[in-house]
Amino acid sequence: MSDPIPGLPPGYRTRPTTADDLGDIHHLVSACERELYGQVHTDLGRIAADLARPGLAPELDTRLIHDRAGRLAARAWVDRRSEVDVHPEHRGRGLGGALLDWAEARGRQTGSARIVQTVPDHDTAAVALLRSRGYEPMVTEWLLEFLMPEEPSVPEPPAGITVRPFGPGDEHDAHRVVEDAFDEWQQRRQSYQEWARHTVERPTFAPAMSALAFADGQLVGVALSLDLPDTGEGYIEQVAVRRDHRNRGIARLLLRTAFRGFHQRGRRACTLGTHSETGALTLYLSVGMGVRHSSTVFRKDLVAEQ
Repeated sequence: MSDPIPGLPPGYRTRPTTADDLGDIHHLVSACERELYGQVHTDLGRIAADLARPGLAPELDTRLIHDRAGRLAARAWVDRRSEVDVHPEHRGRGLGGALLDWAEARGRQTGSARIVQTVPDHDTAAVALLRSRGYEPMVTEWLLEFLMPEEPSVPEPPAGITVRPFGPGDEHDAHRVVEDAFDEWQQRRQSYQEWARHTVERPTFAPAMSALAFADGQLVGVALSLDLPDTGEGYIEQVAVRRDHRNRGIARLLLRTAFRGFHQRGRRACTLGTHSETGALTLYLSVGMGVRHSSTVFRKDLVAEQ
């Protein structure tokens, strides 16, 4: 059933997302990423996890735009933050602006104080659109890469620390270590179910390349990895070390262990994402990673416009 959005050009129709749309959304996002980066970064599991966010109601908080032939041209979702993607073949026709208007209107309906969008810094058209709508920069994000033409070396563990791959039964302890560490900068604590959908329950989760650090039998650090089939690269989804064991070289040890694991399985690059609020960029640069590309998280206050 069509669900009109004001401002769309003739021939386009809209409706909410359903579970049957995940494959088409992945194709759309993949086309956008190939245009921007030359390769795909987002797997199907990430899209499914985003659309399963607690509180997100697909019939109210998502929109798809199809062209006359029924092909997916653009999509958006909003739930405390928002994502808008427009297929490269359909850019310049006002689809992004129309979805941005819809996302802001939906945010106001739910009483959100602000809306947040993340845009690659070299996507100048999207940056210009957000700035023209009153969005302001909030946080810088980086995708970092570690190139591995040769097998990476791994430092000796600090005294009293042992390292092994992730195994069955480690899920809840890993969740606790990650959330305790991320509480220092994130806005809210994720439940186990939400966290797991983005990590250990994703089809691309790579337990053999996920390194865990223990002290006296207790988990004190994690590097949780994904093996992304569309990139041929490894990806480290989360790195966390318990506060009382920081500054001992554990994070460096976990990263280098994960890098070596990916190299031994034929991967010649490993990536991870971080942003300026975590304060972790210096760590990643110190282990030999470099910035592949950067993005800016923009925000817009909505309360004043109600």
